[in-house]
Amino acid sequence: MGRLLVYDILEKPASSCAILVCSAIWLLIQRKSVGYSDVGLSYETVVTQGQHWRLITSAFSHISFLHLIFNMSALWSLGIVESSKSYNLGTSYYLQYSLVLLLLSGLLILGMYHVLITRFKLELFRRVTAVGYSCVVFGWMTILAVKQPSLKLNMFGLLSLPISFAPFESLIFTSILVPQASFLGHLAGIIVGYLIGWGVVQGMTSYWAIVLSIWAAVGFLLSLKKTGPFELPFLEIESVLDPDMPSVGAVSSNTPTPWTGASRTLQGSNMV
Repeated sequence: MGRLLVYDILEKPASSCAILVCSAIWLLIQRKSVGYSDVGLSYETVVTQGQHWRLITSAFSHISFLHLIFNMSALWSLGIVESSKSYNLGTSYYLQYSLVLLLLSGLLILGMYHVLITRFKLELFRRVTAVGYSCVVFGWMTILAVKQPSLKLNMFGLLSLPISFAPFESLIFTSILVPQASFLGHLAGIIVGYLIGWGVVQGMTSYWAIVLSIWAAVGFLLSLKKTGPFELPFLEIESVLDPDMPSVGAVSSNTPTPWTGASRTLQGSNMV
């Protein structure tokens, strides 16, 4: 008899939750007819328009069903990170560096877009939009390629790739199979994965992961409140001034000032 699926889920709790979240969001996207431009990561929306919340929404959103299946199949196979007790791997390590992969890869993509736009004058990359969990998936492929090069990665239950070549093989494979997939997004995940695997990016602990998660959540909500399409009434900040009390220290635009005797107009600068 084969092993019950529930045992695999218990051994890979974080991977299973990520798959569940991405799948649920895909269903919601299909039901609401949401497109790339609504949730995706692009230079124009994030850098120019300040919609920083897209760093998070883009990672967990998939528009194409084939893209979702590819990422979730690979993510399930990469769940070995959680069940491995060697090389300091495990669920805590998986959660900590999944967060690092998600945030750093998104920032690296924007950095690549910036160089292509400003240095090489490729204005096309202002509107190129990336979605999907691929940056994290490719990052973990790369980390395992560095730490456990003898492993094999099973894809769709049909393909078995040597993990040492899996990142670049998958990069080519997805570019052919899913032409709309973001090549730079996958490449960013590979680069950050190498930085983690080689120890350039290290020192993440449960404490710092929690702190980073809290700040990321706060930044996400504030950005969504400021530039997102949704009303977030629970983020409203009420004024501490009592409207029945006279104001002190304010100068009316029509009140003569003792040093000039003339009316003055108060002007303010827009702070970005």
